[in-house]
Amino acid sequence: MILAGDIGGTKTYLALFDENNNRLEKIRETRFENRNFPNLDSIIEEFLKGENEKPRVACLGVAGPIIDGNCSLTNLDWRIGAGRLEKQFDKAYLINDLVAMACSVPCLEEKDVAVLQPGLQVKEGRISVVAAGTGLGQAFLIPTGNEKYSAVDSEGGHADFAPRNKLEAELLFFLQKKFTRVSVERVVSGPGVIHIFEFVKEHLYSGVSEDWQKGLQNEELVAEIIRCAVEKKSEICEKTLSMFVELYGALAGNLALQVLVKGGVYLGGGIAPRIMPLLEQGTFMQAFLEKGRFKSFLTEIPVKVILNDRSALHGAAQYALTH
Repeated sequence: MILAGDIGGTKTYLALFDENNNRLEKIRETRFENRNFPNLDSIIEEFLKGENEKPRVACLGVAGPIIDGNCSLTNLDWRIGAGRLEKQFDKAYLINDLVAMACSVPCLEEKDVAVLQPGLQVKEGRISVVAAGTGLGQAFLIPTGNEKYSAVDSEGGHADFAPRNKLEAELLFFLQKKFTRVSVERVVSGPGVIHIFEFVKEHLYSGVSEDWQKGLQNEELVAEIIRCAVEKKSEICEKTLSMFVELYGALAGNLALQVLVKGGVYLGGGIAPRIMPLLEQGTFMQAFLEKGRFKSFLTEIPVKVILNDRSALHGAAQYALTH
């Protein structure tokens, strides 16, 4: 059996997979809220409690860079080491969570994705995966032949936020008052939604008062901003998500150019599936395509949203199987 994990900033998914004839079958799965546990070890112990047959192999996708087999999660005060895992399992792999998600892409079924742009179907082309959630993750798949890929991790979410117009420049100046440096993750992520909301409320709707946000913090506030925008119940929220969608589209287009991803751009993470009506309105793809002389090149790239929220979990198991 394989223990697969998807460890994010706020929650952890663990699952057991059985391998049969080089195919994976999920046996069981559990979601854990990270705030209820002191560390990952306690979550694994809880998950495997009472399990008669212990898994021999573990592969965990974690939200942070892997350095010398160790990871300090970017948005959570946890440190995870492959060496510690190897004491519990015959083999243990620690990979970036976006690498795990990327590994699932070749196995995704039609029902697992929504298409924003069909593009040209290339049998073996480079693929980029970008996911806005608690943070902003990026990873790439590089074809190695025979319909196989090598996954490449990235910390591109911490690259500089580069405004494209006057309004986005004002957003940058607004955020520079809060942070010594503004990365793209500060605007394209769950916390980024809140930052844009605060900017829009202060700069564009300073005289408008909305009581619905009182008492809401972090994830609850993000969820309510998204709901009010999708249901058109708040102009402030609609403008917030309008800016967010454009910034997300521009970022995805940049990644497509940087790696020449003819195989497609995939949007993962928890936010994209929840804002599908806004992504389908066209401003996302407009920002994606607005790259001057390379617009025609970008029209040929498939752009899809990953709807399967367990893709990183399956990808981690797939990584363990193929390695």
